[in-house]
Amino acid sequence: MNKIKEKIPNYKIYLLSILVIIIDQISKLIVVKNMNIGEEIVIIKKFFSILYVTNTGAAFSMLENSTTLLIIISLFCLALIVSLLKKEKDITPIKIISFGILIGGMISNLIDRVFYKNVIDFLSFTIFNYKFPVFNIADIGITIGVALVLFLQYNNEKKEKKYEKQDR
Repeated sequence: MNKIKEKIPNYKIYLLSILVIIIDQISKLIVVKNMNIGEEIVIIKKFFSILYVTNTGAAFSMLENSTTLLIIISLFCLALIVSLLKKEKDITPIKIISFGILIGGMISNLIDRVFYKNVIDFLSFTIFNYKFPVFNIADIGITIGVALVLFLQYNNEKKEKKYEKQDR
């Protein structure tokens, strides 16, 4: 294990990413093998169901039918994140979680785009009569990962401003 630590900086992030990819891809495989596109299984009436749909765009079907562009954007973002992580010296548990689930979610949806030319979505929620766009496990990882990264960035900026005030 020490050799892994030496060769792959921040390896825990990548282990968590792999876990997210596995969970997401298995959940999608279960849906694909057991349901038809458009089929819905109600779990909690008027709240949660499994609804098998595909999405050729990004979140909320933005850039619909732009698979190649979305693949390029995903690869660029992944390369940027990995290059930034290589420079990161202070890897805290919250950074491991945020970047791990973010990278895992991005790669898992990228796998869908490359192999299926769309993303498989199946989690459908209705809250107060608002039907949320259908999503998947990878989307949860991306959303929470981005939120945590933004939170960490906000906290860092807050700390820097505090130290600047103290230096004056």
